Parts: sequence; structure tokens; C-alpha cells
Amino acid sequence: MGRVQGKVALVTGGASGIGLSTAALLAKEGAKVVIADFNMEGAREAAENIKANGGDAFGIFLDAGDENSIKEAIEFTVKNFGKISVLFNNVGLTNLKKDLDVVNIDLDEWDRLMNVNLKSVLIGSKFAIPHMIEAGGGSIINTASMAGFTGDTIRAAYGASKAAVVNLTKYIATQYGKDKIRCNAVAPGLILTPAAKNNMTPEVLDIFAKYNTLPYHGEPDDIGYTVLFLASDESKFITGQTIQVEGGHYIANPSVPDFNEYMKKAQS
Repeated sequence: MGRVQGKVALVTGGASGIGLSTAALLAKEGAKVVIADFNMEGAREAAENIKANGGDAFGIFLDAGDENSIKEAIEFTVKNFGKISVLFNNVGLTNLKKDLDVVNIDLDEWDRLMNVNLKSVLIGSKFAIPHMIEAGGGSIINTASMAGFTGDTIRAAYGASKAAVVNLTKYIATQYGKDKIRCNAVAPGLILTPAAKNNMTPEVLDIFAKYNTLPYHGEPDDIGYTVLFLASDESKFITGQTIQVEGGHYIANPSVPDFNEYMKKAQS
């Protein structure tokens, strides 16, 4: 207990999944938390749950595609808790029907994803940093994705936006490190959020499991604990980094699972 005692955190996209897990963990470890989400009722419910467990939290509306909405979320946090010391830029969108390959992609969807997935990180940081400087420092954590490190048959805009988040993280860390502001990112692989469970068939999950180094899938708390570490002073000498939390899915030669199956058959 108390790993982020005395800190004030704004968690965007905090009404469900990774954001919800992170907000609860931050509050459990002593932070005052503002949960901002397009789903305002979900954000408020999450905040009430935190308060019911002895924490301190607010739930507010956030449209991550709107600059003023992001600015207002920062100002709300500072007004109600006196400062902002942790910013978790967690909002992200994907669209499997419109974000296709480079030839067939919907260009309006490209612009929308760049605005929400990338520009929101820039804007949130832009408005939070002056308050962090005034408070003597802070920690910004951005949600990237393993899609930012690999190629795929679809989701060109999503992957490009997340790759840009990885590099923007380095720029923020470089430009404001002397102000005692750290900026890091976390890159999830497949995480079994409610949305993932609802949208992926058992057959698709089995495909992912085949290529994981570990014999299980990730859970929202796996990302939440990583963000908690980056928000805490335990990580005070870590900045500009992207921590890949992906169960070893991408670390091995891609032929390893198939080769293992081949060897088992050959030995039987």
C-alpha cells in the first residue's frame, strides 16, 4: 500500500478495461484519481467504486477527439485535487471495418484515429506539463501497442498512430526531463479486456495463444500494474521507454511453434 501516496492521477479512457484496472490500482495505492471517459456514467460508477473502497476519485466526461474537452479534464483535476502528478493517456480507437490495408483504407478513418490515438496524447501532455512543472515534476504514461512495432494485414492507421505514440513519448521525455517530468509508454499485446472477450472467438484466441511464449493471455491488471510502477517513484530513473507487455508473443522466431509441433510429430 502507498506506492503512489500523495499523487494525483488523471486516467483517460478509465471507465473500462485497462483504464479501469489502472485507476483502481492507483487509488488502492494511495493516489487521488480522476477517471475521464466518453462513457461518463461508466466513469462515475468507477469513481464511486473507488470511494466505496476508501479511495478518492471523480468520474468525468472526456471526448479525446476534442482539444477543449481534454483541457477541461486537466483543469478539473487541478481544481479539485490541487495538482496533477500522473497523466495516463490511455484513450485509443480501432476499427476493423474501415482501417484496412493501405490501398483500401478509409482516409477519414485514418484522420479520426490519428486525432484520437495520437493527437490526444500530445494535447493531454501539452496541458498537463505546465501544471506538473509548477508542482515539481510528474509522470506521463502513454498507451502504445505492439501494433506500433509490427506489421499486419489490416489496421494500418492504428499501427501507425501507435508507432507515433512510441516516438512522441521519447520527445516528451527529452524535452521536459530537466523539469523532473518523466514520460514512458506501455505497449500491450492481446489483453483480455471485456471488449476483446466480446469481439474475439475462441478460435482467434487459440491462434494468439499458440504464439505466446507464456501459456496464458494477458489481463487488464497486467497493464495496470505496469502503469502503477511507471507512475510511482520506484521508476524515477526510467524515462523515454516503452515497456512491451505482451506475454512473449513477439520475441521468438515466428517458426518456433510450428517447428515444435513438427518435432513432436517426428518423435511420435
